[in-house]
Amino acid sequence: MAVVSPKTVVVVPTYNERDNLPVLAGLLADLPVPNLHLLVVDDDSPDGTGEVADKLAADAPDTVGVLHRRTKDGLGRAYLAGMARALDEGADVVVQMDADLSHPASAIPVMLDTLLTEDAAAVIGSRYVAGGSTASEWPRSRRALSAWANVYVNAILRLGLKDATAGFKAWRAETLRALDLDSVHSNGYSFQVEMNHRAVRRGFTLLEVPIHFEERGQGTSKMDLGVQLESALTPWRLRFGGGQGRDLTVRGHVRGGREEGGSGGPARVSPR
Repeated sequence: MAVVSPKTVVVVPTYNERDNLPVLAGLLADLPVPNLHLLVVDDDSPDGTGEVADKLAADAPDTVGVLHRRTKDGLGRAYLAGMARALDEGADVVVQMDADLSHPASAIPVMLDTLLTEDAAAVIGSRYVAGGSTASEWPRSRRALSAWANVYVNAILRLGLKDATAGFKAWRAETLRALDLDSVHSNGYSFQVEMNHRAVRRGFTLLEVPIHFEERGQGTSKMDLGVQLESALTPWRLRFGGGQGRDLTVRGHVRGGREEGGSGGPARVSPR
């Protein structure tokens, strides 16, 4: 009897990404990952991204789907809608990634292999674990903001993650179902932090694997003042309004004769 590969759905929210989306779709199609699907969640982009997504789906109806949303109410809402659709359509694994080509599609096979062979509820593509990096073109202001945000989030929530604000992740379907997605409050980039917080509070193990984070391909960043304000306030809301989290630690574990969490290996976050 043939072994059926897990159904993996890559959820990609889009808003004005018409130039980047076809490139990303091509990169995903070329990956050596069986049963891989792309779900584009478009928030009524005025630049025609939705129409580009429809064309991609028409050309590859078995592997590409499109979810059109008529309101632009935040990255988190778009991800939640996409995750819900993916779960409804039988996904075993849900990958979340940006459409702007900053997340390397080439890392997905490693993330999936780690997720499916290790005791992990989710795998994070990490810029800051050993072996990870960011593009040299990334502005110093963005580097400083990202570094400060990770220190800030970990100081308040004690997540124990090297890259607590990362948006490139692979989730087991059962993990997402256990996180009660309908009750997630965050709309913007703080969605990433809230999802991590919910996972570690429930005692799930998260692994980080190194990636190289690129500067976006085309278009402009969606990080406005409102998003930054929500990102600053969300950790406090989660700490004082989201229940008591468990104390966590990052520990290495041995595979292939070396301690992971060292040079280029996955770092593990799990209950103490």
